[in-house]
Amino acid sequence: MNKKEVAEIKRRLKKESCTIQHMCGCYVDAEKNKLVTFSQKFLNLEEDEFYKYLEIAGKALSGTLGNNLLELEFPIDEEAVGGRQQILMALRASKLEDDALLDTYYDLIIDSYDYVGNYLITLYYDVYDVPLKGTDELAMDESDEVYEYLLCCICPVALSKPGLGYLEGEHRIGARIRDWVVGPTDTAFLFPAFNGRATDIHSTLVYTKNAKEPHAEFWANGLGCGTKRTATQKRDAFENMVVQTLGPDDEETKDTVLDVQQNLNDFILVEKEKVDKDEPILLDGEMITEILTDAGISEPKAEKITASYESFFEDTLPDAQELLDAKAIKNNEVRVEKKQLQEKVVDLTKKLEDAGVITSDGTDIDVVVKVTPEKVEEIHTAFVDGKRCLVIPMEEDEEAKINGETMSF
Repeated sequence: MNKKEVAEIKRRLKKESCTIQHMCGCYVDAEKNKLVTFSQKFLNLEEDEFYKYLEIAGKALSGTLGNNLLELEFPIDEEAVGGRQQILMALRASKLEDDALLDTYYDLIIDSYDYVGNYLITLYYDVYDVPLKGTDELAMDESDEVYEYLLCCICPVALSKPGLGYLEGEHRIGARIRDWVVGPTDTAFLFPAFNGRATDIHSTLVYTKNAKEPHAEFWANGLGCGTKRTATQKRDAFENMVVQTLGPDDEETKDTVLDVQQNLNDFILVEKEKVDKDEPILLDGEMITEILTDAGISEPKAEKITASYESFFEDTLPDAQELLDAKAIKNNEVRVEKKQLQEKVVDLTKKLEDAGVITSDGTDIDVVVKVTPEKVEEIHTAFVDGKRCLVIPMEEDEEAKINGETMSF
């Protein structure tokens, strides 16, 4: 799925366009016990509940494609009878109204979702008459595609924070009652995928709130789709390869990492001019070596990093954008500005030394005199009132400035 297709489905999860027909759920405790299950028509919910459950559903399609949102494909054996894709197909066909099937699927999630604590499973069923789009990308009234889909969200449930509150029944301030609160969606999936603005039963779109440590065990065991690395995981792995090869994690290493990121950014800017807007820029080993050596990394170390890189990304090369650290680029801009300012200070100090304004150790000189070359030979010293003075003869038409102020003689 691309950004437009994700956005098209997400727009349906707004109050004014929502057509979700059915919703069901299961509340699970830390011991993996099903405490309560529920099932009801979505549009019959109380207004407050309607908005909260819609918010949970909307979160499942948020974030960045390739990082928070990943498309996974079902292996052939999962599409056979008894496979996990077939369970989803059956759930969709039942419109979430088969309690026995739902109970079986809750068990599958509970067995495959690794989480310490309570959580809520919610499932939504919706049908979308996909409108045709003209060459101008504007939607038309006609529809030749019906997209029937499920949305599953898993949300952590935790006790509210302790605090004081007004106890109305006792007419006093006291410790407020702590209750179990449903948090934002942590893990979710959309089935089937919406590829080419059409139903794709061979794929699912998964969501993870934590792109650094997603619940890949659920993708592999709950959905049967195997796993993919998020962009965050790829970026962190690449940075670790560089840092571990360079040695001590000191300022020099940090500066080199920033240089690598800046070179990567420059490389992307150049390559973007050669490819279509949405076409990925796949980084092979040769490109990585060039980026590393241009950052000042020695050839032996660059080759070692490249070997680790090719081994880690043996199956699928990453898009260059996935390895780019936006924060590092900003930090590098600050570093470059700081370095330029330091160079300017050194240059200015040298000029002040050359002009005799300050000494080499940085201390001020008490008297600084700047005259035209013709005046130099006229300057002499003389004793006035017992003090040695510097005498500069002045003609009537000549002016002088002392500390920036014009003096009259």
